[in-house]
Amino acid sequence: MSQLKLTLMLALFTMLGPLGIDTYLPSFHAIAQEFAVDATVVQQTLSVYVLGLAVMMLVYGTLSDAIGRRRVMLFTVTGFGLVSLLAALSPSIETLIALRAAQGVMAGAGMVVSRAMVQDRYHGAQAQRMMAMIMVVFGLAPALAPILGGWLQLHGGWRASFGFLALFALLLLATAWRGLPETLAQEKRTPLAWRPIARNYLTAIRHRPFRRMLLAIGLMGSGMAVYIASAAEFVITLLGQDETGFGWLFIPLVGGGMLGSVISTVLASRLSPARQKQIGFTIMALACTINVGYNALFTATLPWAVLPIALYTLSWSLISPLVVLQAVGFFPTMRGLASSLQGFVQMMLFALITSALVPLLFHSALWLALGHAALIVSGMTLWYFCAREHHG
Repeated sequence: MSQLKLTLMLALFTMLGPLGIDTYLPSFHAIAQEFAVDATVVQQTLSVYVLGLAVMMLVYGTLSDAIGRRRVMLFTVTGFGLVSLLAALSPSIETLIALRAAQGVMAGAGMVVSRAMVQDRYHGAQAQRMMAMIMVVFGLAPALAPILGGWLQLHGGWRASFGFLALFALLLLATAWRGLPETLAQEKRTPLAWRPIARNYLTAIRHRPFRRMLLAIGLMGSGMAVYIASAAEFVITLLGQDETGFGWLFIPLVGGGMLGSVISTVLASRLSPARQKQIGFTIMALACTINVGYNALFTATLPWAVLPIALYTLSWSLISPLVVLQAVGFFPTMRGLASSLQGFVQMMLFALITSALVPLLFHSALWLALGHAALIVSGMTLWYFCAREHHG
């Protein structure tokens, strides 16, 4: 398989997780009305999805190290499609919450195993370029999914969004069954034995620089979680749009990320990683400052309320391939496991922010901006001390 075809296929697998988050966001109010619950209860359908996704990220990387990448990808996309179909038929909010947890369990493999597959075949600047290319294609999911979800909600109700997810998974399964290669040779696989696996996890967790870098990456990346999790309130209540207006948030949010990925691809062979990170961190700090300053002085209106968010996602996409590769690079013989831990930390923070932090903030644009900035500045500060200690 050519590099371009592999990039596109891995990007589609990586899309599964975000599609499960973003497609049904315009339907939050409709779900609350149908089941006669308030917005905080519907919010839990998102929290349990991300929690399931996070927990299974710990498993899929190690599992793919043992039985191969292809098997894990095909199994999980099949499960995702079946659970999505059942979610479309949910008779109660309790059933929907349970099925969303199962859907999240099946969604985590693509995000973890794709990174490991890239590093199976490519290294250095080439791996950085491919990861950035995957992020460009993958970025279409969170940009288009809420817009499509709004259209589906308008014409078919909230159940139509889950029907779409089932159809997407079925088509991806059919494509991957014929074309997805196995990138991990048999002789490079690790035994699927509990003691060695537990020992490997303990080795990684006890590695202090790795642990601190994962937390820093998670905090910096959590800036997106604040606005994704609060999208229904931010777009409909604070910005005064209807169910079809989610593009006002997600197109700038994802457009900035895609532009950052393109820039990262261009800079991969032109600037040193340290210089690229320096530029990215500077832009990130500027985005946080503008976002807080604007919302402190003005009432949130379009397009000004979303431009600082786009600047933030640009900066994050500019540096994320570098910082993730640097962290996972501590364990070159356990890339799947290291990638699992990185994804787990990121998604656990997403789940905590979704369930505990966002409900406290989403009634105010200023509070959202302050929460967003607090997470990012904390991550940048932690990374700064890691970089000083390890010269990176």
